[in-house]
Amino acid sequence: MPFEFQGKHVTVAGLGVSGVPAAKVLHGLGARVTVVNDGADERARAQAAELEALGITVRLGDGDTLPDGTELIVTAPGWKPTKPLFTAAGQAGVPVWGDVELAWRLRRPDSAPWLAVTGTNGKTTTVQMLASILKAAGLRTAAVGNIGVSLLDAVTGDEEYDVLAVELSSYQLHWAPSLRAHSAAVLNLAPDHLDWHGSMEAYAADKGRIYEGNRVACVYNVADKATEDLVREADVEEGCRAIGFTLGSPAPSQLGVVDGILVDRAFVENRHKNAQELAEVSDVNPPAPHNIANALAAAALARAFGVPAAAVRDGLRAFTPDAHRIAHVADVDGVAYVDDSKATNAHATEASLAAYESIVWIAGGLAKGATFDELVAGAAKRLRGAVLIGADRALIREALARHAPEVPVVDLERTDTGAMLQAVQEARRLARPGDTVLLAPACASMDMFTNYNQRGDAFAQAVRELGA
Repeated sequence: MPFEFQGKHVTVAGLGVSGVPAAKVLHGLGARVTVVNDGADERARAQAAELEALGITVRLGDGDTLPDGTELIVTAPGWKPTKPLFTAAGQAGVPVWGDVELAWRLRRPDSAPWLAVTGTNGKTTTVQMLASILKAAGLRTAAVGNIGVSLLDAVTGDEEYDVLAVELSSYQLHWAPSLRAHSAAVLNLAPDHLDWHGSMEAYAADKGRIYEGNRVACVYNVADKATEDLVREADVEEGCRAIGFTLGSPAPSQLGVVDGILVDRAFVENRHKNAQELAEVSDVNPPAPHNIANALAAAALARAFGVPAAAVRDGLRAFTPDAHRIAHVADVDGVAYVDDSKATNAHATEASLAAYESIVWIAGGLAKGATFDELVAGAAKRLRGAVLIGADRALIREALARHAPEVPVVDLERTDTGAMLQAVQEARRLARPGDTVLLAPACASMDMFTNYNQRGDAFAQAVRELGA
């Protein structure tokens, strides 16, 4: 272990889902742990009491001051690099790790390799697809990282794994300088979290860290040149290959789609002449274009690990997507109602809108500084109508006026949670048989709902009331 924790003074920055387990693990390794946290609410006080009972020092309401004698900081991924705590650490020469870096450093010599996934959208679905494929191949695995099993639990627990399917956010990658995956994929790149990273260039650079030191394959999106550029810039091990995925016919060293079949021209003998059938498009649930791309990325990582073609098919067939991800709720009077509440930014919503031919679009919420002109211009021909909700709905309304002036728009001023029932009723009024009423808000939910899950549940309940 390159960093000896026994007797070292480690500061854990932030309580919550990553900070509490990190503090416990470090304490168990013999470190002198101090936890600092910005907030001091009831939840933070309860977590602090739990840690203090173990002998861990906790300082609530003071997340900016570097504790005296700190030799290492382990930070929650969401803490901005510009915080005074990190400025002080830099001046003092104190290294800063995230929970992913800590997990990477704590791996046993014989621990499972990591197949890692990042991207602006689609990470969770792709990692879950990948885990399903790996399980279908008979491998001991888990979906870990930003979802599922805690990475720290996965590398320090008693459960033994053959390989891990790891979801990583740009925040986590920023604080993981020594991560070296077996193979990794960047699914796509679009502006997001720029307030945290400072610029699109910095955001892309942090995403690109996932390729550093890859041993077998760097998987990129042929339709998104920025992902290929990150592969070209990465410092990888000799022999590591660039593997593309595309919704079109694949070139050599790519996976793609031919006549409704997912095919591999990367991990086959004589890839210039041969291709391996992996699965049918109908095996992907749901078979929307962006989800087929997710399936191809998952398949590429699995094939890089040596998984047979039949396991790709069986794993995709066994996969069930999480709720609120382009989920079909019901058909009412010949109209399909689809919940994609997880589409919290324009890039995700663009993919969702592209999956249907004639749409009544329910959108709006907190825009997070986003603009919607490009999104609306690209989807204008598919829109039967739009129903707008939420605090920043005017931004979408104005984009619709500029780029789709013929599309009827219902602007709901009410921002209570009951607005969703009215939104669904208005959408029903606008829809015709064969249309899809699509909740794909392109915005965050916290102006009206606790999270996107509650927003999607409200939509589904409203749809059920239509059909009652």
